[in-house]
Amino acid sequence: MSSLKPGQNVICTVNAVPRATGKISTIERLMRRDPENRRALGRAQTKRRQRITIYNRGNRQWVSRETPAKVVRVAKGAEWKMTYTLDVAPDIASVSNFIEIRPA
Repeated sequence: MSSLKPGQNVICTVNAVPRATGKISTIERLMRRDPENRRALGRAQTKRRQRITIYNRGNRQWVSRETPAKVVRVAKGAEWKMTYTLDVAPDIASVSNFIEIRPA
């Protein structure tokens, strides 16, 4: 990890799935930085906003919202690309036992 420079594109691979939910959510947060995953999340959010149901209940507006889909899943062998920046260095260091990072 010391050889990585800020702004460099990297490919990350999950080697093992952690047991702790905090570590899993950290890996999921890193996976959401992939441009493809980010596009999918944005598109899903737009579609959920279009399909929102507003109905009247007691002369007030109530909103029925969809539950968001899980776009990223932590599984052994899952791979994503992202830009390495200094703000993600602590997150990467905390889950370095579970992921492998190599330059793109």
